[in-house]
Amino acid sequence: MQWRSLVLGLLLLRLGLQALLALLPALAPGLCLRRRFPFPFPPPPAAPAGSSHWGSLLRRGGGDGGATGGDEYEQRYSGAFPPQLRARLRDAARGMFVFGYDSYMRHAFPRDELDPLHCRGRGPDHDPSNLNINDVLGNYSLTLIDALDTLAVMGNSSEFQKAVKLVIDTVSFDKDSTVQVFEATIRVLGSLLSAHIIITDTKQPFGDMTIKDYDNELLHMAHDLAVRLLPAFENTKTGIPYPRVNLKKGVPPDSNNETCTAGAGSLLVEFGILSRLLGDSTFEWVARRAVKALWNLRSNNTGLLGNVVNIQTGHWVGKQSGLGAGSDSFYEYLLKSYILFGEKEDLDMFNDAYRNIQNHLRRGREACNEGEGDPPLYVNVNMFTGQLMNTWIDSLQAFFPGLQVLIGDVEDAICLHAFYYAIWKRYGALPERYNWQLQAPDVPFYPLRPELVESTYLLYQATKNPFYLHVGMDILQSLEKYTKAKCGYATLHHVVEKTKEDRMESFFLSETCKYLYLLFDEENPLHKSGNKYMFTTEGHIVSVDERFRNSLWQDILPGEEDSAEKIKPNELKAVNFSSNCNRVPDERRYLLPLKSNYMRQIDRMVGLI
Repeated sequence: MQWRSLVLGLLLLRLGLQALLALLPALAPGLCLRRRFPFPFPPPPAAPAGSSHWGSLLRRGGGDGGATGGDEYEQRYSGAFPPQLRARLRDAARGMFVFGYDSYMRHAFPRDELDPLHCRGRGPDHDPSNLNINDVLGNYSLTLIDALDTLAVMGNSSEFQKAVKLVIDTVSFDKDSTVQVFEATIRVLGSLLSAHIIITDTKQPFGDMTIKDYDNELLHMAHDLAVRLLPAFENTKTGIPYPRVNLKKGVPPDSNNETCTAGAGSLLVEFGILSRLLGDSTFEWVARRAVKALWNLRSNNTGLLGNVVNIQTGHWVGKQSGLGAGSDSFYEYLLKSYILFGEKEDLDMFNDAYRNIQNHLRRGREACNEGEGDPPLYVNVNMFTGQLMNTWIDSLQAFFPGLQVLIGDVEDAICLHAFYYAIWKRYGALPERYNWQLQAPDVPFYPLRPELVESTYLLYQATKNPFYLHVGMDILQSLEKYTKAKCGYATLHHVVEKTKEDRMESFFLSETCKYLYLLFDEENPLHKSGNKYMFTTEGHIVSVDERFRNSLWQDILPGEEDSAEKIKPNELKAVNFSSNCNRVPDERRYLLPLKSNYMRQIDRMVGLI
């Protein structure tokens, strides 16, 4: 009996130690226990086969929840994706867009946004402190404008033509509205230019999207809006624009002198297209001057930029360097400006920035799919020292795997994407800010953002691995289950509690629905066009062609003609720049894009298993 007592005692001791280890993460803050940087999780043990958790996920994802034997990740993800299922999901994504768009037109137009819970429209409320609303809403039918090219991509020529005529006939920018220059540029200016390019395309790949008696009205409207945004670039000592402008009166007298890097440095694509379509260098010149001003303020020590700067002094008010809010699209547009305009200096800046990001922001093992150590993750650091500033990342950073696809860094993109997908699997959405050390949301709302869908789409186009179709199916089902409302789709106020807010942002129709639809629409004309199209940061499609290769801005930047080396479209070999970059070396093709043991490690990293 003594040996039985001894065995029982050892068993109880082991259970007690396991319980204590399980409680340590919760007790750590109170006990002032510090976890080893960068990640607070142990090496991954083998998960039990047929775990009930994954059984439920398989059933929710439409897979074979009753399958037994083998690895549960391979059971769920590695099988063929039936064409019939893909077609149904394509139709479901289109139905999601149609429901949101029709609800907006029925209940909200001509106001800017739809309140999907109360079935009504909303516009600016003119409360200067309510920047979350008034930075975006300008009293110019924002959602309709932002959705124009999605209608074309989905092949709905009749509604596209109707919507364009509505915009031409009813929208004016002569408004006493103070808007954020960045938001007005990417959502409104970019969409007007995209729709104009679609209408005037002689090949008409999406069907007949021409407008009878069209006289470049959308281009004229884009010009009018851009002229109203130009005062933001005046009376600034650095050349970095003011963050906000009144469309009728110019920069407000009490305007803030502080702006974020992404807001000031992500105007070049839209302003450059406008300049080259009009033959007027003004718009590209002011946007390019802002990019160079920000670039020249980077740290001499790390080469990094901060996230908030004073436009008069050039002093960094926010010293955080990361890939999320305040910084994200600055890096995106360095690369995409090069893709579109072929200016080598844009690529040089991007390459330097990417190298510094890898050196200072990336943590974890060197390779994604091999080796020991923690999974790779990009963290927020001090721009001058490279030291960790906090332990959270935000949902906007989920765009970065898609950007890595465009430069051919597919393996690293696979790993980072898996981290954000693991968070999505845990909550059925991406919290606006997630604390990877606490394994919990810091800011728990989800405003229907598209970044994870965008990266999923681009990774599928790069690898053709059906894993990403499964990811898209998960996202689509979560949106239907948790965000669908009486008259559209609603922001999640809390990703854990699944409570809703009465707002459907315009990017849900312009980006989230578009990327989901394209993910499942294998035969879309966009996928048959080779390297012709590029997506803006708001998901608007623009053609990559010779007419955007003629520089206009050197004539007012003396001495730069010799330094601005031009790259022709057929010489773009340094980057894999198409939205359908589907050539990946054979050695990067896996049964799953990420080996099961590493997928399991990432899932454990976010507390999913």
